[in-house]
Amino acid sequence: MQKIAKETIISSSDDQIYVDAGVLRNFMEDVFINLKVPAEHAKIIVDVLITSDLRGIDSHGIQRCKMYYDRIREGIYNPKTEIEIVSDNKSSVVIDGKCGMGHVIAFKAMKMAIEKAKKYGLGAVAVRNSTHFGIAGYYSLMAIKEGMIGFITTNTRPSVPPTFGVEPMLGTNPLTYGAPTDESFPFLLDCATSIIQRGKVEVYNRLHKPLPNGVIVSNNGNSKTDASVVLDKLGNRSAALLPLGGEGEDTSGHKGYGYATFAEILSSALQDGVYLKDTAGVIENGQKRLKVGHFFLVINIQNFIPIEKFKHNTGSIMRELRSSKRAPGKERIYTAGEKEYYTETERRKSGIPINKSLQKDIKIMQKELELDSYNFPF
Repeated sequence: MQKIAKETIISSSDDQIYVDAGVLRNFMEDVFINLKVPAEHAKIIVDVLITSDLRGIDSHGIQRCKMYYDRIREGIYNPKTEIEIVSDNKSSVVIDGKCGMGHVIAFKAMKMAIEKAKKYGLGAVAVRNSTHFGIAGYYSLMAIKEGMIGFITTNTRPSVPPTFGVEPMLGTNPLTYGAPTDESFPFLLDCATSIIQRGKVEVYNRLHKPLPNGVIVSNNGNSKTDASVVLDKLGNRSAALLPLGGEGEDTSGHKGYGYATFAEILSSALQDGVYLKDTAGVIENGQKRLKVGHFFLVINIQNFIPIEKFKHNTGSIMRELRSSKRAPGKERIYTAGEKEYYTETERRKSGIPINKSLQKDIKIMQKELELDSYNFPF
């Protein structure tokens, strides 16, 4: 059901318009419901996306909506998510997502891991045959809200070469950790094992900004900075995103390569799922599928130490880090998750920035689905 948008625009500039997060949430829910995603599942998907936007992770919020829209219409994703329990062994579970919506699969998997952790102290869920699930940090936040520690990883389509290679083999495979503190925000580290992820390249392309030097390598070993060119080259596998640490071993690129490989193992070997090149797409019964795997681990803090003591200890660590001696000319030190907290506080008031390229995507979906109640001024 369409929802009438009121007070849609909060502010605007020459390059982008700031749109109320509630309006964008309603719009995206209508998009997915019109694509035959069950309403309950649409709410989960959109909550992941809008959380990303609110926290300033623009590469994985509403910018991704058109990608999911296209993949559902092309039959790559199943709009109705039906998971299968492959095995259930006390503290661990393996599930099959059957190419449903990754956000829904991941949400249910994390719920299982949390319930296991409540009962056994640790809960782990390995997932196969899933799809892109948005920001991994969302699922760590689920554990944090239950007073637990959350660790999440996933493999993704090939875009990162091994050290001393140029061929995309690994995904940007995030390693994501989150823990509660006694502060107003948790510790939350959600980042790729590459220097820059594909979604960030897409953001640079939308904004017509050059990429930083030294984050992309082409087949001939040269760096590239034109985001539109890089996206084309990533598509035909003639360029790759460098792992954390960069090219070679002198700046420790082998460390990012190793972390990405470990994420690949956790996301495929435990659950007998797809890995490396197969994440770029497989054909099943004449239909292309883009499959990935995930791994979720939840630690029940109460099984180790009283939760309030843990929160105080963790908060003290954060505060001591921030109060340490600053580099010349630097105003302050941050801890992981802090900037995102401040961004969310601001964006709940100022709205979500929608650049001109993204405005076009929104209008395409609005027109094709006849969502006429939304009066976007672009």
